[in-house]
Amino acid sequence: MGETDLIQLLKTVSKRKYETQTEECKAARKGCPEHLYDTLSSFSNQSKGGVILFGVDEKNDFELCGVYDAQDLQKKVKNQCEDLFPAVRAFFTTATFDGKTFLSAEIPGINPLERPCYYKPKGKYGGSYIRVGDADNQMTEFEIYQYESYKKRTKDDIRTIDDDTIKLFYEEKHNRYLQTVKEKRVNLSQNVPDDEIDILMGLKNEGKPTLTAAMVFSKYPQTYFPQYSIVAVKIGGKSIADLGLDGERFIANEKITGPIDDMANALLRFAKANISQKTIINDEGRREDRYEYPLVAIREVILNALLHRDYSPLSEGMPIRFEIYSDRIEVTNPGQIFGTGETEELGRRRLETRNPILADVLELLNVTRNRYSGIPTIRKEMKNYNLPQPVFISQGGEFKVILRNSFSGNEGDVLESVVDYCSTPRSREEIVRFVGKSRNYVVKTYIAPLVLSGQLKLTIPEKPQSPFQKYYS
Repeated sequence: MGETDLIQLLKTVSKRKYETQTEECKAARKGCPEHLYDTLSSFSNQSKGGVILFGVDEKNDFELCGVYDAQDLQKKVKNQCEDLFPAVRAFFTTATFDGKTFLSAEIPGINPLERPCYYKPKGKYGGSYIRVGDADNQMTEFEIYQYESYKKRTKDDIRTIDDDTIKLFYEEKHNRYLQTVKEKRVNLSQNVPDDEIDILMGLKNEGKPTLTAAMVFSKYPQTYFPQYSIVAVKIGGKSIADLGLDGERFIANEKITGPIDDMANALLRFAKANISQKTIINDEGRREDRYEYPLVAIREVILNALLHRDYSPLSEGMPIRFEIYSDRIEVTNPGQIFGTGETEELGRRRLETRNPILADVLELLNVTRNRYSGIPTIRKEMKNYNLPQPVFISQGGEFKVILRNSFSGNEGDVLESVVDYCSTPRSREEIVRFVGKSRNYVVKTYIAPLVLSGQLKLTIPEKPQSPFQKYYS
């Protein structure tokens, strides 16, 4: 960041009057803030990093007050950076504006293999923080585990359960699976006993069935893992607090259990029973009933949640949540993106799989077709339905998919969705992908009117056509 960039950012923050996911303001008019470790940790633990602006008084309406001594402040901030592990390497910029001195400290995000970055005096489990909006929240044990399991390559899908029998398994499904393995894994087709195939394919370990075996072949996996299930609800409005026409909290409410393929099918039936339909005239001129969301996309979202959720002991009390609102579907599973991937890369490059043994078994059973086609299929189906592109959120130890509907054809709903989507600053290209229509149409119909009305603001207002321009609500 150069001096000019810093001055522009100061003007923007002073006018905007709030902090963001990547910006923190500190007054520092009389001295260096004593405790910066929470912000240093949280910025380091997100790929975008963040910037701390010294000389902006958040408590006094974001007054540009300036700092007491930029050189001394920089030295003391560096000292605090050394109190974290790994040590934070901040990049400093000084600027003079309106006769006052300001300092910025840019905090780079560290490699996921080094996370969590934590405050050494408090230790890993007390001194690790994550940024949520404009707040620095202490990481939970589960959130820390997400990083540790990736570094250690923990295989939770083959951990064993305390039961040395498979009497409760679907034998027909198990036999069909063994036959498929012998057909598709040629080196296992001859002279390999079935018990050995189970061991080699990750279904048994030390004489006990693994989690994968239980979740796929057991008649009732919830005997061992009661919350490895799905809680499905339909809400009457746009918020979990909204009530239905008769004052009911949930229009439909169901806990879905069973092996993974049965849960996927049951949840798809729940979705079909609780989303709207309309009649359209197709390309051939025939009347056709169409659901408000593409069922193929819903099924892919369901399978992704079941396949890629965290199955560690720390998540045993966390079911998948499937929530139908009046304007959207939200599907949330325990376990954020596994490894080094970002939500922007989903479907555009092959990310690591959290549960590779489970994925292989489900593919051989033809429950899933291809482990890397799910996200592109969801995007394609939403586009074919002229619906906004799906939103993916990975934070707080969870992964959430949001499918929005434009069933009513009301442009106002789309405008509202764009405003919600831009609660985090978004580029033109991101908004175009979200809406799912042509670039010119999206700019003319949505971005320009929202900017004109003040519902969207520019991150670089003095350069409206900047390729780095983003929009926020």
